[in-house]
Amino acid sequence: MNTMPLHVLPVILAGGSGTRLWPLSRALHPKQFLAIAGEQTLFQQAALRLAGLAGASIDVAAPCVVANEEHRFTVVDQLLGTGIGPETVLLEPVGRNTAPALTLAALQATREGADPILVVAPADHAIADRAAFTAALRRAIATASGGNLVVLGVRPDRPETGYGYIRASVGDDATAVPVAAFVEKPDPATAQRYVDEGGYYWNAGMFVLRASVWLAAIERFRPDIATATRSAWRQSARDGAFLRFDAASFRAIPSESIDYAVMEPASRPGSGVAIEMVTLAAGWSDLGAWDAVWQTAEHDASGNASRGDVMLSDSRNTLVHATSRLVGVIGLDDVTVVETTDAVLVAHRSSSPAVKEMVAALDRAGRSEASAHCRVQRPWGWYESIDQGPRFQVKRIMVKPGGRLSLQMHHHRAEHWIVVSGTAEVTAGEAVSLLSENQSSYIPIGQRHRLANPGKVPLEIIEVQSGAYLGEDDIVRYEDSYGRS
Repeated sequence: MNTMPLHVLPVILAGGSGTRLWPLSRALHPKQFLAIAGEQTLFQQAALRLAGLAGASIDVAAPCVVANEEHRFTVVDQLLGTGIGPETVLLEPVGRNTAPALTLAALQATREGADPILVVAPADHAIADRAAFTAALRRAIATASGGNLVVLGVRPDRPETGYGYIRASVGDDATAVPVAAFVEKPDPATAQRYVDEGGYYWNAGMFVLRASVWLAAIERFRPDIATATRSAWRQSARDGAFLRFDAASFRAIPSESIDYAVMEPASRPGSGVAIEMVTLAAGWSDLGAWDAVWQTAEHDASGNASRGDVMLSDSRNTLVHATSRLVGVIGLDDVTVVETTDAVLVAHRSSSPAVKEMVAALDRAGRSEASAHCRVQRPWGWYESIDQGPRFQVKRIMVKPGGRLSLQMHHHRAEHWIVVSGTAEVTAGEAVSLLSENQSSYIPIGQRHRLANPGKVPLEIIEVQSGAYLGEDDIVRYEDSYGRS
């Protein structure tokens, strides 16, 4: 007998800032968009895993992504790198946590009367066993098809104080079991008791449920969130793949997590709501801090883990992550070393959670290292600062094939462009010219100009700026292909 396939909409929550993985993760380019565990970024891995849920009885749609407005072009570019196009990217003007994010996704999913099963997953988790992940999520989808709320739980292998826990019946990994309670992050002694007793699972932050089930639940348990989110939804506007929201109405939405808003009250006795848990035994980690990165990485005989150009000697249980140069480490135990072009972190592995406090201190001090890398991503490519001093700055710029900067002008600086590789189309005033390798162009102060890549390979140039003021806010845009003018 033929049965209709279950319709699944992946919902990827990509709005986190990942400050505990500084200096690699920054607010303008956070951990979900970095290749921390593998060659693809965590966001790309999440999209591919969810697309892989499709099968004979499961139809998987293009994903709905909830992301910060600052990251909109990164989301689209990285999805295109996987061959997956987004169904919609919901752009948050400000973060309001996961409960409003899921409510927006559910409203999007049901806008034309459909009621798909939502598979809700953060964009910044690592999974070692993709086959096991697929099997567990397919069980969760089958369970959710009947109207239940389904959560994913991970059987703990250590007393972890950084995760919330789920208390549930002990069953085999192939069976969904009822959830008894959601438990706060424990102290060390309580976490050890959870491991010893059994029946407690790490909350993986992944949920599977029908869109209509979530909307009914948020209306029941947090009507204030439901009302404010619907109000923001009614004021949204479509812009290609993007759905934009009015900033004022969005700020009026109460900020709350899925767990606090719905899962905890729904799990209490007498709620009348059925919550099931499926065990996820797939080598899961939320990579929430550098110690978690060390735990999931491959280790040498001394327990060390490294990435990049690294030399280790007489060291044990140490993580070294190098991005731009050789890093040598001698005689260190239980230490984290992370090198980037503009900042280096050296910390005891047990101090990983304190990195967030350091980032906050940098932010209070007005340091750009808190939020941005030397290499800054743009919809047309990227640029990075090479050198700077009084009245000058040198940048390396890459423009993707077909990419082009805005038609713009500067009041306080002139620019000199030298083509390193590729072909540049340069607009300078009314003139348009093509420049190839080793050719250059001078843009005086006040002249309208534009740089574009008409070729099939990346364009790289060196830009030398000179003038009295070199800030990024000295730009007047007249026309822009990416909606920024």
